[in-house]
Amino acid sequence: MIVVEFYRERSDGVRLIRTYSDEGKYIKRDGIVYTEAIDPDGLGRVYEETDEYIPIEEPEEENQTEEDQAAE
Repeated sequence: MIVVEFYRERSDGVRLIRTYSDEGKYIKRDGIVYTEAIDPDGLGRVYEETDEYIPIEEPEEENQTEEDQAAE
């Protein structure tokens, strides 16, 4: 489902709205695909949810030894 929520207010007073999929899917508007969109409030932009899931990236191991890195 598409979620539209307040994101933050800029220093010039413009309110920003964040749009994303609560199912982890891409969203689309005018044929362009996004992971999320942040727009000024009041523009009236409408996004639709796609059927394609956003890939989950695995975090890199920070505590690898030199031997572990050489084995890769």
